[in-house]
Amino acid sequence: MSIKIKFLVFVSFVLFGICVLKFGSLVLALDCSDPNAKLSGTDAGICYDQIESLKNQYTSAQTTNKKNLAQLRSQLDNLNKRVKAMVIQLDNFAKDIVKREIDLAFTKEIFEGKAKDHYTFLRLYDPITPFIFSDSASQAFQEISFRQKAADEDRKTMEKYGLDLAKLKTDKEALEKNKASLAVVQKQVSEQTVFLAGEVAKVESYLAVLSSRQQSFLAQKLESLGLSRSAYNMKGGCSSDINPFKSPGFSPAVGFFSFGVPNRVGMNQFGAKGRSEAGQDFEEILRAYYNADITRGYNTGITIHISGKNEFGQSFNEDWNIEDYVKHVYEMPTSWTAKDSAALKAQAIAARSYALSYTNNGAKSICPSQSCQVVKRELNDNAWQAAVDATRGIVLTNGGKPITAWFSSTHGGYAYTSGDIGWSNTAWTKRLQDSTGGINGFSDLFNNAYDKSSPTFYCDWGSRSQYNKTAWLKPEEVADIANVILLAKADGSTQKHLAQPDKTNPDGVDTWDSGRVKNELKSRGITPLENASDISISADFGSGKTTTVSVNGRSFDGQDFKTYFNLRAPANIQIVGPLYNVEKR
Repeated sequence: MSIKIKFLVFVSFVLFGICVLKFGSLVLALDCSDPNAKLSGTDAGICYDQIESLKNQYTSAQTTNKKNLAQLRSQLDNLNKRVKAMVIQLDNFAKDIVKREIDLAFTKEIFEGKAKDHYTFLRLYDPITPFIFSDSASQAFQEISFRQKAADEDRKTMEKYGLDLAKLKTDKEALEKNKASLAVVQKQVSEQTVFLAGEVAKVESYLAVLSSRQQSFLAQKLESLGLSRSAYNMKGGCSSDINPFKSPGFSPAVGFFSFGVPNRVGMNQFGAKGRSEAGQDFEEILRAYYNADITRGYNTGITIHISGKNEFGQSFNEDWNIEDYVKHVYEMPTSWTAKDSAALKAQAIAARSYALSYTNNGAKSICPSQSCQVVKRELNDNAWQAAVDATRGIVLTNGGKPITAWFSSTHGGYAYTSGDIGWSNTAWTKRLQDSTGGINGFSDLFNNAYDKSSPTFYCDWGSRSQYNKTAWLKPEEVADIANVILLAKADGSTQKHLAQPDKTNPDGVDTWDSGRVKNELKSRGITPLENASDISISADFGSGKTTTVSVNGRSFDGQDFKTYFNLRAPANIQIVGPLYNVEKR
Protein backbone atom coordinates (compact mmCIF):
# COMPACT_ATOMS: atom_id res chain seq x y z
CA MET A 1 0.00 0.00 0.00
CA SER A 2 1.40 3.40 -1.00
CA ILE A 3 0.44 6.68 0.75
CA LYS A 4 1.63 9.77 -1.13
CA ILE A 5 2.21 12.42 1.50
CA LYS A 6 4.66 14.60 -0.40
CA PHE A 7 2.05 15.85 -2.84
CA LEU A 8 -0.22 16.99 -0.03
CA VAL A 9 2.63 18.73 1.75
CA PHE A 10 3.37 20.60 -1.48
CA VAL A 11 -0.33 21.47 -1.91
CA SER A 12 -0.54 22.79 1.63
CA PHE A 13 2.36 25.16 1.08
CA VAL A 14 0.84 26.35 -2.20
CA LEU A 15 -2.56 26.90 -0.61
CA PHE A 16 -1.28 28.70 2.43
CA GLY A 17 0.91 30.93 0.31
CA ILE A 18 -2.03 32.29 -1.66
CA CYS A 19 -3.33 34.93 0.68
CA VAL A 20 -1.54 36.50 3.64
CA LEU A 21 -2.20 40.04 4.81
CA LYS A 22 0.99 41.49 6.21
CA PHE A 23 -0.45 44.45 8.01
CA GLY A 24 2.50 44.52 10.35
CA SER A 25 4.88 45.41 7.52
CA LEU A 26 3.07 48.68 6.78
CA VAL A 27 4.89 50.93 9.25
CA LEU A 28 4.55 54.72 9.42
CA ALA A 29 7.67 56.77 9.99
CA LEU A 30 5.72 59.24 12.10
CA ASP A 31 3.10 58.62 14.75
CA CYS A 32 0.22 60.15 12.79
CA SER A 33 -2.43 58.47 14.93
CA ASP A 34 -2.06 60.85 17.91
CA PRO A 35 -4.69 63.59 17.55
CA ASN A 36 -2.82 65.72 20.11
CA ALA A 37 0.53 65.58 18.34
CA LYS A 38 1.80 68.98 17.14
CA LEU A 39 2.99 68.69 13.53
CA SER A 40 4.50 71.24 11.26
CA GLY A 41 2.95 71.81 7.85
CA THR A 42 5.61 69.56 6.29
CA ASP A 43 5.05 66.83 8.87
CA ALA A 44 1.31 67.04 8.31
CA GLY A 45 1.84 66.59 4.60
CA ILE A 46 4.06 63.57 5.25
CA CYS A 47 1.44 62.15 7.59
CA TYR A 48 -1.27 62.65 4.99
CA ASP A 49 0.81 60.96 2.29
CA GLN A 50 1.65 58.04 4.59
CA ILE A 51 -1.94 57.61 5.65
CA GLU A 52 -3.08 57.62 2.04
CA SER A 53 -0.31 55.13 1.16
CA LEU A 54 -1.27 52.91 4.08
CA LYS A 55 -4.94 53.13 3.14
CA ASN A 56 -4.22 52.21 -0.47
CA GLN A 57 -2.04 49.25 0.53
CA TYR A 58 -4.59 48.10 3.07
CA THR A 59 -7.46 48.40 0.59
CA SER A 60 -5.48 46.52 -2.06
CA ALA A 61 -4.54 43.73 0.36
CA GLN A 62 -8.08 43.61 1.68
CA THR A 63 -9.58 43.34 -1.80
CA THR A 64 -7.11 40.62 -2.85
CA ASN A 65 -7.65 38.73 0.36
CA LYS A 66 -11.43 38.83 0.06
CA LYS A 67 -11.32 37.61 -3.53
CA ASN A 68 -9.18 34.61 -2.62
CA LEU A 69 -10.57 33.87 0.81
CA ALA A 70 -13.61 31.83 -0.23
CA GLN A 71 -11.54 29.72 -2.62
CA LEU A 72 -8.81 29.28 -0.01
CA ARG A 73 -11.33 28.14 2.56
CA SER A 74 -12.74 25.59 0.12
CA GLN A 75 -9.27 24.30 -0.71
CA LEU A 76 -8.36 24.08 2.95
CA ASP A 77 -11.54 22.16 3.70
CA ASN A 78 -10.67 19.78 0.87
CA LEU A 79 -7.16 19.35 2.23
CA ASN A 80 -8.54 18.58 5.67
CA LYS A 81 -10.79 15.93 4.14
CA ARG A 82 -7.81 14.38 2.36
CA VAL A 83 -5.77 14.36 5.55
CA LYS A 84 -8.64 12.67 7.38
CA ALA A 85 -8.88 10.09 4.60
CA MET A 86 -5.14 9.44 4.89
CA VAL A 87 -5.44 8.97 8.62
CA ILE A 88 -8.07 6.31 7.97
CA GLN A 89 -5.88 4.69 5.29
CA LEU A 90 -2.85 4.62 7.57
CA ASP A 91 -4.97 3.21 10.37
CA ASN A 92 -6.22 0.46 8.07
CA PHE A 93 -2.66 -0.08 6.82
CA ALA A 94 -1.41 -0.46 10.39
CA LYS A 95 -4.20 -2.96 11.13
CA ASP A 96 -3.27 -4.84 7.96
CA ILE A 97 0.36 -5.02 9.06
CA VAL A 98 -0.66 -6.39 12.46
CA LYS A 99 -2.80 -9.02 10.73
CA ARG A 100 0.06 -9.93 8.39
CA GLU A 101 2.44 -10.22 11.33
CA ILE A 102 0.02 -12.67 12.96
CA ASP A 103 -0.37 -14.61 9.70
CA LEU A 104 3.39 -14.72 9.17
CA ALA A 105 3.94 -15.94 12.72
CA PHE A 106 1.62 -18.85 11.94
CA THR A 107 3.31 -19.38 8.58
CA LYS A 108 6.67 -19.37 10.35
CA GLU A 109 5.58 -22.29 12.51
CA ILE A 110 4.50 -24.20 9.41
CA PHE A 111 7.68 -23.21 7.59
CA GLU A 112 9.91 -24.36 10.46
CA GLY A 113 8.14 -27.71 10.49
CA LYS A 114 8.45 -28.08 6.75
CA ALA A 115 12.09 -27.02 6.84
CA LYS A 116 12.81 -29.65 9.48
CA ASP A 117 10.96 -32.32 7.52
CA HIS A 118 12.75 -31.29 4.32
CA TYR A 119 16.13 -31.41 6.04
CA THR A 120 15.36 -34.83 7.53
CA PHE A 121 14.14 -36.02 4.12
CA LEU A 122 17.34 -34.91 2.43
CA ARG A 123 19.49 -36.65 5.06
CA LEU A 124 17.59 -39.90 5.01
CA TYR A 125 16.36 -40.05 1.45
CA ASP A 126 17.43 -43.15 -0.47
CA PRO A 127 16.54 -43.00 -4.17
CA ILE A 128 16.65 -46.83 -4.40
CA THR A 129 13.98 -47.37 -1.69
CA PRO A 130 10.96 -46.63 -3.90
CA PHE A 131 12.07 -49.27 -6.35
CA ILE A 132 12.58 -51.85 -3.61
CA PHE A 133 9.16 -51.34 -1.99
CA SER A 134 7.13 -50.63 -5.10
CA ASP A 135 5.33 -53.30 -7.07
CA SER A 136 6.41 -51.74 -10.32
CA ALA A 137 8.74 -49.17 -11.80
CA SER A 138 5.69 -47.04 -12.72
CA GLN A 139 4.59 -46.90 -9.10
CA ALA A 140 8.14 -46.07 -8.02
CA PHE A 141 8.35 -43.15 -10.43
CA GLN A 142 4.97 -41.89 -9.20
CA GLU A 143 6.22 -41.87 -5.62
CA ILE A 144 9.42 -40.07 -6.65
CA SER A 145 7.35 -37.51 -8.58
CA PHE A 146 5.05 -36.96 -5.59
CA ARG A 147 8.00 -36.41 -3.27
CA GLN A 148 9.55 -34.02 -5.77
CA LYS A 149 6.31 -31.98 -5.95
CA ALA A 150 6.10 -31.86 -2.17
CA ALA A 151 9.66 -30.64 -2.04
CA ASP A 152 8.90 -27.99 -4.69
CA GLU A 153 5.87 -26.77 -2.71
CA ASP A 154 7.95 -26.53 0.44
CA ARG A 155 10.55 -24.54 -1.47
CA LYS A 156 7.88 -22.17 -2.80
CA THR A 157 6.45 -21.74 0.70
CA MET A 158 9.89 -20.88 2.03
CA GLU A 159 10.50 -18.41 -0.80
CA LYS A 160 7.09 -16.72 -0.26
CA TYR A 161 7.72 -16.48 3.45
CA GLY A 162 11.07 -14.85 2.78
CA LEU A 163 9.45 -12.34 0.38
CA ASP A 164 6.64 -11.61 2.85
CA LEU A 165 9.14 -10.92 5.58
CA ALA A 166 11.02 -8.50 3.34
CA LYS A 167 7.78 -6.77 2.20
CA LEU A 168 6.51 -6.53 5.77
CA LYS A 169 9.75 -4.87 6.85
CA THR A 170 9.51 -2.37 3.94
CA ASP A 171 5.84 -1.59 4.61
CA LYS A 172 6.46 -1.06 8.32
CA GLU A 173 9.24 1.39 7.53
CA ALA A 174 6.96 3.17 5.03
CA LEU A 175 4.18 3.32 7.64
CA GLU A 176 6.43 4.98 10.17
CA LYS A 177 7.63 7.52 7.58
CA ASN A 178 4.06 8.22 6.44
CA LYS A 179 2.92 8.68 10.02
CA ALA A 180 5.72 11.18 10.63
CA SER A 181 4.95 13.04 7.38
CA LEU A 182 1.24 13.08 8.15
CA ALA A 183 1.90 14.50 11.60
CA VAL A 184 3.77 17.38 9.96
CA VAL A 185 0.92 18.01 7.51
CA GLN A 186 -1.69 17.84 10.27
CA LYS A 187 0.28 20.38 12.32
CA GLN A 188 0.55 22.69 9.31
CA VAL A 189 -3.14 22.35 8.51
CA SER A 190 -4.08 23.01 12.14
CA GLU A 191 -1.91 26.11 12.32
CA GLN A 192 -3.12 27.46 9.01
CA THR A 193 -6.74 26.74 9.90
CA VAL A 194 -6.35 28.94 12.98
CA PHE A 195 -4.68 31.61 10.85
CA LEU A 196 -7.39 31.43 8.21
CA ALA A 197 -10.11 31.65 10.85
CA GLY A 198 -8.54 34.89 12.01
CA GLU A 199 -8.43 36.26 8.48
CA VAL A 200 -12.02 35.22 7.87
CA ALA A 201 -13.04 37.02 11.06
CA LYS A 202 -11.23 40.14 9.85
CA VAL A 203 -12.97 40.07 6.50
CA GLU A 204 -16.37 39.37 8.02
CA SER A 205 -15.89 42.21 10.50
CA TYR A 206 -15.60 44.65 7.60
CA LEU A 207 -19.36 44.92 7.82
CA ALA A 208 -18.80 47.32 10.65
CA VAL A 209 -20.77 47.25 13.88
CA LEU A 210 -22.98 50.28 14.24
CA SER A 211 -21.56 53.11 16.30
CA SER A 212 -23.17 53.91 19.64
CA ARG A 213 -24.67 57.06 18.11
CA GLN A 214 -26.17 55.05 15.25
CA GLN A 215 -27.61 52.54 17.71
CA SER A 216 -29.14 55.40 19.68
CA PHE A 217 -30.49 56.83 16.42
CA LEU A 218 -32.16 53.49 15.58
CA ALA A 219 -33.62 53.26 19.09
CA GLN A 220 -35.17 56.71 18.69
CA LYS A 221 -36.42 55.80 15.23
CA LEU A 222 -38.09 52.68 16.65
CA GLU A 223 -39.58 54.71 19.49
CA SER A 224 -41.08 57.11 16.95
CA LEU A 225 -43.35 54.31 15.74
CA GLY A 226 -45.19 54.39 19.06
CA LEU A 227 -45.33 50.60 19.22
CA SER A 228 -47.64 49.30 21.89
CA ARG A 229 -46.00 46.57 23.91
CA SER A 230 -49.32 45.40 25.30
CA ALA A 231 -52.59 44.32 23.72
CA TYR A 232 -54.54 46.87 25.79
CA ASN A 233 -53.58 49.99 23.88
CA MET A 234 -52.96 48.87 20.28
CA LYS A 235 -51.55 51.82 18.38
CA GLY A 236 -48.50 52.81 16.41
CA GLY A 237 -47.12 52.97 12.93
CA CYS A 238 -48.51 49.83 11.32
CA SER A 239 -49.40 51.26 7.92
CA SER A 240 -51.48 48.21 6.89
CA ASP A 241 -50.78 48.91 3.23
CA ILE A 242 -51.44 45.38 2.00
CA ASN A 243 -55.01 44.46 2.85
CA PRO A 244 -56.56 46.39 1.31
CA PHE A 245 -53.75 47.80 -0.82
CA LYS A 246 -53.09 51.46 -0.15
CA SER A 247 -51.39 52.98 -3.16
CA PRO A 248 -48.39 55.27 -2.55
CA GLY A 249 -48.95 56.93 -5.92
CA PHE A 250 -46.07 55.20 -7.69
CA SER A 251 -45.54 51.79 -9.22
CA PRO A 252 -43.91 49.36 -8.84
CA ALA A 253 -43.88 49.58 -5.04
CA VAL A 254 -41.90 47.42 -2.60
CA GLY A 255 -42.78 46.88 1.07
CA PHE A 256 -41.11 44.95 3.89
CA PHE A 257 -43.61 43.46 6.34
CA SER A 258 -42.65 42.26 9.83
CA PHE A 259 -44.36 39.48 11.78
CA GLY A 260 -45.23 40.71 15.26
CA VAL A 261 -43.66 43.43 17.40
CA PRO A 262 -40.86 43.40 20.01
CA ASN A 263 -40.01 41.71 22.27
CA ARG A 264 -41.48 38.23 21.66
CA VAL A 265 -40.44 36.85 25.06
CA GLY A 266 -42.82 35.12 27.46
CA MET A 267 -46.56 35.21 26.90
CA ASN A 268 -47.96 36.22 23.53
CA GLN A 269 -51.15 38.07 24.53
CA PHE A 270 -52.99 37.63 21.23
CA GLY A 271 -51.59 34.11 21.17
CA ALA A 272 -53.15 33.51 24.59
CA LYS A 273 -56.44 34.79 23.19
CA GLY A 274 -56.17 32.38 20.27
CA ARG A 275 -55.37 29.51 22.60
CA SER A 276 -58.31 30.41 24.85
CA GLU A 277 -60.63 30.42 21.84
CA ALA A 278 -59.21 27.01 20.88
CA GLY A 279 -60.32 25.62 24.28
CA GLN A 280 -57.09 25.73 26.27
CA ASP A 281 -57.33 26.61 29.97
CA PHE A 282 -55.06 29.11 31.71
CA GLU A 283 -52.61 26.44 32.90
CA GLU A 284 -52.12 25.11 29.37
CA ILE A 285 -51.56 28.65 28.15
CA LEU A 286 -48.99 29.44 30.84
CA ARG A 287 -47.11 26.17 30.29
CA ALA A 288 -46.97 26.93 26.58
CA TYR A 289 -45.10 30.19 27.19
CA TYR A 290 -43.08 29.64 30.38
CA ASN A 291 -40.83 26.97 31.88
CA ALA A 292 -42.15 27.65 35.38
CA ASP A 293 -44.13 26.11 38.21
CA ILE A 294 -47.72 27.21 38.74
CA THR A 295 -47.68 27.82 42.51
CA ARG A 296 -50.89 28.23 44.46
CA GLY A 297 -51.30 29.85 47.88
CA TYR A 298 -48.55 32.44 47.45
CA ASN A 299 -48.53 35.28 50.04
CA THR A 300 -51.43 37.62 49.21
CA GLY A 301 -50.49 40.12 51.93
CA ILE A 302 -47.47 41.62 50.12
CA THR A 303 -47.54 45.39 49.58
CA ILE A 304 -46.51 46.85 46.23
CA HIS A 305 -45.22 50.43 46.01
CA ILE A 306 -46.13 52.19 42.74
CA SER A 307 -44.06 55.21 41.71
CA GLY A 308 -44.12 57.29 38.53
CA LYS A 309 -46.50 58.34 35.77
CA ASN A 310 -48.47 56.17 33.34
CA GLU A 311 -49.30 56.85 29.67
CA PHE A 312 -52.59 58.46 30.70
CA GLY A 313 -51.05 61.27 32.73
CA GLN A 314 -51.76 59.73 36.14
CA SER A 315 -49.02 60.04 38.77
CA PHE A 316 -48.41 57.49 41.56
CA ASN A 317 -46.46 57.36 44.79
CA GLU A 318 -48.38 54.95 47.00
CA ASP A 319 -48.72 51.41 48.35
CA TRP A 320 -51.29 48.83 47.28
CA ASN A 321 -51.87 45.25 48.31
CA ILE A 322 -50.68 42.85 45.59
CA GLU A 323 -54.16 41.58 44.79
CA ASP A 324 -55.60 45.13 44.64
CA TYR A 325 -52.66 46.14 42.48
CA VAL A 326 -53.39 43.40 39.92
CA LYS A 327 -57.04 44.55 39.69
CA HIS A 328 -55.77 47.93 38.46
CA VAL A 329 -53.51 46.43 35.76
CA TYR A 330 -54.49 47.26 32.16
CA GLU A 331 -52.60 44.93 29.84
CA MET A 332 -55.37 43.21 27.88
CA PRO A 333 -58.25 44.93 26.06
CA THR A 334 -61.40 45.55 28.04
CA SER A 335 -63.28 44.15 25.03
CA TRP A 336 -61.96 40.67 25.87
CA THR A 337 -64.80 39.16 27.82
CA ALA A 338 -65.83 35.80 29.29
CA LYS A 339 -65.01 33.90 26.07
CA ASP A 340 -61.39 34.98 26.61
CA SER A 341 -61.41 34.10 30.30
CA ALA A 342 -58.52 31.63 30.07
CA ALA A 343 -56.34 34.29 28.45
CA LEU A 344 -57.40 36.85 31.08
CA LYS A 345 -56.58 34.43 33.91
CA ALA A 346 -53.19 33.65 32.37
CA GLN A 347 -52.51 37.40 32.11
CA ALA A 348 -53.57 38.00 35.71
CA ILE A 349 -51.11 35.35 36.93
CA ALA A 350 -48.34 36.73 34.68
CA ALA A 351 -48.99 40.30 35.91
CA ARG A 352 -48.96 39.18 39.57
CA SER A 353 -45.75 37.20 39.05
CA TYR A 354 -44.09 40.08 37.19
CA ALA A 355 -44.89 42.60 39.94
CA LEU A 356 -43.65 40.31 42.73
CA SER A 357 -40.44 39.50 40.84
CA TYR A 358 -39.80 43.10 39.74
CA THR A 359 -40.20 44.46 43.29
CA ASN A 360 -38.55 41.46 44.99
CA ASN A 361 -41.76 40.73 46.88
CA GLY A 362 -42.39 44.42 47.62
CA ALA A 363 -38.83 45.42 48.55
CA LYS A 364 -38.64 48.07 45.80
CA SER A 365 -41.10 50.13 43.76
CA ILE A 366 -42.57 49.52 40.31
CA CYS A 367 -43.59 52.05 37.63
CA PRO A 368 -47.21 52.26 36.38
CA SER A 369 -46.36 52.56 32.66
CA GLN A 370 -45.68 49.95 29.97
CA SER A 371 -41.98 50.27 30.83
CA CYS A 372 -43.04 48.00 33.73
CA GLN A 373 -46.73 47.20 33.33
CA VAL A 374 -49.65 49.55 32.86
CA VAL A 375 -51.63 50.49 35.96
CA LYS A 376 -54.54 52.97 36.21
CA ARG A 377 -56.30 54.41 39.21
CA GLU A 378 -59.60 53.03 37.98
CA LEU A 379 -60.41 49.38 38.54
CA ASN A 380 -60.36 47.34 35.34
CA ASP A 381 -63.65 45.91 34.01
CA ASN A 382 -65.69 43.03 35.43
CA ALA A 383 -64.19 40.28 33.26
CA TRP A 384 -60.72 41.25 34.49
CA GLN A 385 -61.83 41.46 38.12
CA ALA A 386 -63.28 37.95 37.80
CA ALA A 387 -60.00 36.65 36.34
CA VAL A 388 -57.99 38.20 39.19
CA ASP A 389 -60.32 36.76 41.86
CA ALA A 390 -60.30 33.31 40.20
CA THR A 391 -56.49 33.20 40.29
CA ARG A 392 -55.94 34.80 43.71
CA GLY A 393 -52.55 33.77 45.15
CA ILE A 394 -51.47 31.88 42.02
CA VAL A 395 -47.94 32.76 40.90
CA LEU A 396 -45.43 31.49 38.34
CA THR A 397 -42.26 30.47 40.17
CA ASN A 398 -38.82 29.10 39.47
CA GLY A 399 -36.96 27.66 42.41
CA GLY A 400 -39.75 28.88 44.67
CA LYS A 401 -39.35 32.52 43.59
CA PRO A 402 -41.75 34.49 41.36
CA ILE A 403 -40.45 34.86 37.81
CA THR A 404 -40.27 38.01 35.73
CA ALA A 405 -43.15 36.87 33.54
CA TRP A 406 -42.58 39.01 30.45
CA PHE A 407 -45.33 39.32 27.87
CA SER A 408 -46.10 41.38 24.78
CA SER A 409 -49.04 41.90 22.49
CA THR A 410 -48.02 40.00 19.34
CA HIS A 411 -45.13 37.58 18.81
CA GLY A 412 -45.81 36.89 15.13
CA GLY A 413 -46.11 33.12 15.47
CA TYR A 414 -42.92 32.55 17.51
CA ALA A 415 -41.55 33.05 21.00
CA TYR A 416 -37.89 33.42 22.01
CA THR A 417 -35.80 33.13 25.13
CA SER A 418 -34.63 36.28 26.87
CA GLY A 419 -31.09 35.44 25.78
CA ASP A 420 -32.16 35.24 22.14
CA ILE A 421 -32.97 38.96 22.04
CA GLY A 422 -29.91 40.15 23.96
CA TRP A 423 -31.25 40.10 27.51
CA SER A 424 -29.82 37.94 30.29
CA ASN A 425 -30.53 34.24 29.88
CA THR A 426 -33.34 32.96 32.07
CA ALA A 427 -34.46 29.43 32.77
CA TRP A 428 -38.17 30.18 32.47
CA THR A 429 -38.30 31.69 28.97
CA LYS A 430 -38.52 29.37 25.99
CA ARG A 431 -38.51 29.11 22.22
CA LEU A 432 -41.59 27.85 20.46
CA GLN A 433 -43.58 27.92 17.27
CA ASP A 434 -46.78 29.50 18.54
CA SER A 435 -49.17 27.80 16.14
CA THR A 436 -51.73 25.03 15.83
CA GLY A 437 -49.41 23.05 13.55
CA GLY A 438 -45.95 23.13 12.02
CA ILE A 439 -44.69 26.24 10.26
CA ASN A 440 -42.98 25.54 6.96
CA GLY A 441 -43.76 28.75 5.12
CA PHE A 442 -45.46 32.12 5.29
CA SER A 443 -48.82 30.58 4.43
CA ASP A 444 -48.61 28.37 7.54
CA LEU A 445 -48.09 31.47 9.66
CA PHE A 446 -51.15 33.21 8.24
CA ASN A 447 -53.28 30.09 8.72
CA ASN A 448 -51.96 28.51 11.93
CA ALA A 449 -50.43 31.16 14.22
CA TYR A 450 -52.38 31.60 17.45
CA ASP A 451 -51.93 35.38 17.29
CA LYS A 452 -52.97 35.79 13.64
CA SER A 453 -55.99 37.92 14.70
CA SER A 454 -53.72 40.66 16.04
CA PRO A 455 -53.86 43.92 14.06
CA THR A 456 -50.05 44.02 14.23
CA PHE A 457 -49.48 40.41 13.21
CA TYR A 458 -48.21 41.36 9.72
CA CYS A 459 -47.23 44.99 9.28
CA ASP A 460 -45.14 47.43 7.36
CA TRP A 461 -43.97 50.04 9.83
CA GLY A 462 -43.54 53.76 9.30
CA SER A 463 -44.87 56.11 6.65
CA ARG A 464 -44.20 59.10 4.39
CA SER A 465 -46.81 61.79 4.07
CA GLN A 466 -45.88 62.54 0.46
CA TYR A 467 -46.71 58.94 -0.48
CA ASN A 468 -50.20 58.67 0.99
CA LYS A 469 -48.84 57.92 4.48
CA THR A 470 -47.58 54.50 3.38
CA ALA A 471 -44.33 52.62 3.95
CA TRP A 472 -43.91 51.54 0.32
CA LEU A 473 -40.47 52.09 -1.25
CA LYS A 474 -39.42 52.62 -4.84
CA PRO A 475 -37.25 49.86 -6.38
CA GLU A 476 -34.33 52.27 -6.71
CA GLU A 477 -34.58 53.00 -2.95
CA VAL A 478 -34.27 49.29 -2.20
CA ALA A 479 -31.30 49.12 -4.59
CA ASP A 480 -29.68 51.97 -2.64
CA ILE A 481 -30.06 50.04 0.63
CA ALA A 482 -28.46 47.00 -1.02
CA ASN A 483 -25.61 49.18 -2.31
CA VAL A 484 -25.06 50.56 1.20
CA ILE A 485 -24.57 47.01 2.50
CA LEU A 486 -22.18 46.18 -0.35
CA LEU A 487 -20.11 49.26 0.45
CA ALA A 488 -20.09 48.63 4.21
CA LYS A 489 -18.84 45.10 3.53
CA ALA A 490 -16.20 46.28 1.08
CA ASP A 491 -14.85 49.03 3.31
CA GLY A 492 -15.93 49.41 6.93
CA SER A 493 -14.42 52.90 7.10
CA THR A 494 -17.31 54.17 4.96
CA GLN A 495 -19.97 52.95 7.33
CA LYS A 496 -20.59 56.22 9.18
CA HIS A 497 -21.53 57.91 5.91
CA LEU A 498 -24.34 55.45 5.16
CA ALA A 499 -27.22 56.67 7.33
CA GLN A 500 -30.48 57.85 5.80
CA PRO A 501 -29.98 61.02 3.71
CA ASP A 502 -33.23 62.70 4.80
CA LYS A 503 -32.14 63.07 8.44
CA THR A 504 -29.14 64.52 10.28
CA ASN A 505 -26.25 62.05 10.36
CA PRO A 506 -26.01 60.63 13.91
CA ASP A 507 -22.18 60.65 13.81
CA GLY A 508 -21.99 64.26 12.66
CA VAL A 509 -20.33 63.47 9.32
CA ASP A 510 -21.61 63.93 5.79
CA THR A 511 -24.13 61.35 4.61
CA TRP A 512 -23.54 59.97 1.15
CA ASP A 513 -26.49 59.93 -1.21
CA SER A 514 -27.23 57.08 -3.59
CA GLY A 515 -25.04 58.55 -6.34
CA ARG A 516 -22.04 58.88 -4.06
CA VAL A 517 -22.53 55.33 -2.75
CA LYS A 518 -22.56 53.96 -6.30
CA ASN A 519 -19.40 55.91 -7.20
CA GLU A 520 -17.64 54.62 -4.08
CA LEU A 521 -18.54 51.05 -5.07
CA LYS A 522 -17.26 51.56 -8.60
CA SER A 523 -13.96 52.95 -7.28
CA ARG A 524 -13.52 49.67 -5.40
CA GLY A 525 -14.21 47.55 -8.45
CA ILE A 526 -17.77 46.65 -7.40
CA THR A 527 -20.71 47.03 -9.78
CA PRO A 528 -23.57 48.79 -7.95
CA LEU A 529 -27.23 47.95 -8.33
CA GLU A 530 -29.19 50.47 -10.37
CA ASN A 531 -32.61 48.99 -9.65
CA ALA A 532 -34.29 46.29 -7.58
CA SER A 533 -36.55 44.52 -10.01
CA ASP A 534 -36.20 41.05 -8.46
CA ILE A 535 -36.38 40.73 -4.67
CA SER A 536 -36.93 37.50 -2.75
CA ILE A 537 -36.79 36.32 0.86
CA SER A 538 -35.53 33.07 2.40
CA ALA A 539 -36.34 32.25 6.01
CA ASP A 540 -35.69 29.69 8.72
CA PHE A 541 -39.27 28.87 9.65
CA GLY A 542 -38.11 26.60 12.46
CA SER A 543 -36.78 29.52 14.50
CA GLY A 544 -38.67 32.35 12.80
CA LYS A 545 -35.89 34.42 11.24
CA THR A 546 -35.33 35.82 7.77
CA THR A 547 -32.01 34.38 6.64
CA THR A 548 -31.40 35.83 3.20
CA VAL A 549 -32.60 38.72 1.08
CA SER A 550 -31.78 38.45 -2.62
CA VAL A 551 -31.82 41.59 -4.73
CA ASN A 552 -31.26 41.10 -8.46
CA GLY A 553 -29.16 38.01 -7.80
CA ARG A 554 -27.11 39.55 -4.95
CA SER A 555 -27.59 37.79 -1.62
CA PHE A 556 -27.51 39.53 1.76
CA ASP A 557 -27.69 38.14 5.28
CA GLY A 558 -31.25 38.68 6.52
CA GLN A 559 -30.32 40.34 9.79
CA ASP A 560 -27.61 42.54 8.18
CA PHE A 561 -30.20 43.64 5.66
CA LYS A 562 -32.62 44.52 8.45
CA THR A 563 -29.99 46.58 10.30
CA TYR A 564 -28.93 48.59 7.27
CA PHE A 565 -32.52 48.90 6.04
CA ASN A 566 -33.43 50.58 9.32
CA LEU A 567 -30.35 52.79 9.16
CA ARG A 568 -30.91 53.87 5.54
CA ALA A 569 -34.65 53.73 4.85
CA PRO A 570 -36.32 57.15 4.65
CA ALA A 571 -38.58 58.78 7.23
CA ASN A 572 -39.35 56.30 10.04
CA ILE A 573 -39.84 53.24 7.81
CA GLN A 574 -38.47 50.15 9.55
CA ILE A 575 -38.35 46.38 9.83
CA VAL A 576 -39.13 45.64 13.49
CA GLY A 577 -38.61 41.90 13.86
CA PRO A 578 -36.32 39.01 12.94
CA LEU A 579 -38.90 37.50 10.57
CA TYR A 580 -40.07 39.65 7.70
CA ASN A 581 -41.30 39.28 4.14
CA VAL A 582 -41.32 41.39 0.98
CA GLU A 583 -44.44 42.48 -0.88
CA LYS A 584 -44.53 43.99 -4.38
CA ARG A 585 -47.34 45.93 -5.99
